Amino acid sequence: MRWWDLDPVLELERGLFPEDAWSPGMFWSELAHARGPLATRRYLVAESAGRVVGYGGLAAIDGTGDIQTIATARDQWGTGLGGRLLTALLAAATDFECQEVLLEVRVDNTRAQRLYERFGFEPIGFRRGYYQPGNVDALVMRRPTQTSSEAPSVQGT
Repeated sequence: MRWWDLDPVLELERGLFPEDAWSPGMFWSELAHARGPLATRRYLVAESAGRVVGYGGLAAIDGTGDIQTIATARDQWGTGLGGRLLTALLAAATDFECQEVLLEVRVDNTRAQRLYERFGFEPIGFRRGYYQPGNVDALVMRRPTQTSSEAPSVQGT
């Protein structure tokens, strides 16, 4: 993800998460940590026919990766795009030498929970009222990272 991707990413973000969409400042702040030798973030976009159809981001700090965001356009649901984005973020966690990856997911987003479970994430707790302003709880999930020999091959990232 680069700065020129932000307008279509924000449009997708607002369409998918109208109550708790990230602000432009949140994305800018994350991208500020995604370049250079001290980078601690990896942000990706997926495009189809010149249109941004998905995105995701990972923060890596002290051996722990945290999936900050992952989303796909509704017309891409069921195509495997979410799995490809997640695979690329897990590969980034391996690149950052993370021993584990965490994420939060809305308790009412069972589609995403099933995706994360297929990738080996397990529930470890809740964050009450995490998603605001709707006051929706988050399920916290954890996955140990794979060794580089176990990591799936990702092309085009």
